[in-house]
Amino acid sequence: MSRRLYVLGGVLAAVATLAAVILFEVLGTVFLALSVAYLLVPLRRRLRGYGFSRLTSTLAVTATAVGGVLALFGPLGYLLIVRFSEVRAVIRGLPESIPLGVGGLTYELVVSDAITVISRELTALAGSIAASLPVLLIKLTLFVLLVFSLLHNQQDIRSNVLTVVPPNYRDIAEALHTRARETLFALYVLQAATAVGTFLIALPVFVLFGYSSPIVLATTAGILQFVPIAGPSLLIVVLVGGRLVAGDVAGALAVGLIAGGLIAWLPDLLIRPRLASRTADLSGSLYFIGFVGGLLSLGAIGIIVGPLVVALLVEAASLVSREFEPTSQTPVGDDEPGVPPEGAEPTDATTSTGTPETD
Repeated sequence: MSRRLYVLGGVLAAVATLAAVILFEVLGTVFLALSVAYLLVPLRRRLRGYGFSRLTSTLAVTATAVGGVLALFGPLGYLLIVRFSEVRAVIRGLPESIPLGVGGLTYELVVSDAITVISRELTALAGSIAASLPVLLIKLTLFVLLVFSLLHNQQDIRSNVLTVVPPNYRDIAEALHTRARETLFALYVLQAATAVGTFLIALPVFVLFGYSSPIVLATTAGILQFVPIAGPSLLIVVLVGGRLVAGDVAGALAVGLIAGGLIAWLPDLLIRPRLASRTADLSGSLYFIGFVGGLLSLGAIGIIVGPLVVALLVEAASLVSREFEPTSQTPVGDDEPGVPPEGAEPTDATTSTGTPETD
């Protein structure tokens, strides 16, 4: 029997590798659909608890997933296609050189070449997105079908996955499941909510400071919330630098203090604490490692894959360390072995924690 299992495992690994090679171009879409559906299973279960039918709850949650993805990637497409001329105007409006003075010596830092390169790369990116719109529509259709199928059949998928896990190891699977769910919640829900809040706060702030393209700047600030650690502070630094170069020291201080406080700090104060209890226990440095490593290795989808893999690695290391922790020994007194102390409630050793879900 064990040899047959090894053969089946080898066949599964070989077919999975072949499928990954052939379907490489859609692996990112498949992973995105898997992670989104995995995150939205509790919402579908809640709708079922309210009395909605299986099909209705699946359709509603699928529509929520599609809306979330469009809200996530829509602003970037909006900037690079619809408002691209304004983005280029903002970039070209930057000074061609920045004077720096140190110890009585003045040095002029020329940035015109860098501005030209950035403008050229953005033009190429916008053209690439416009040319690949048919492919993006096909991938969006695949995403919708996958999310619907995974949610509609999640009961069977869960049962099949748990079947291949030996009972003695299901606590490990449950721990990894919990960590993955919390990490995905942090990556999708928390970041998206913070990005939307940042946009809503930044828009009136930029209007108040008289910027000519407040929607572009507010959208940029929201997108930058997905950049770990730095976030919208990058935009604030650029705007402060622009005011300083223009000789407006008071304006630079106002932008740095007011806009910096409201845009870079206030969303984290208002939104993140309310959702923090559902996020994964992952430090900023580990999150940054996963973000950068995933981005460089896998491209855009690595923004999600990288931190998720790091979180699962941390959880696996925690499980290993707990296995090596010495178990506390209960001192033996006058009570006989196996007999509970006087006044203690008996425990039911036959209680099952693996009650299957009903759909």
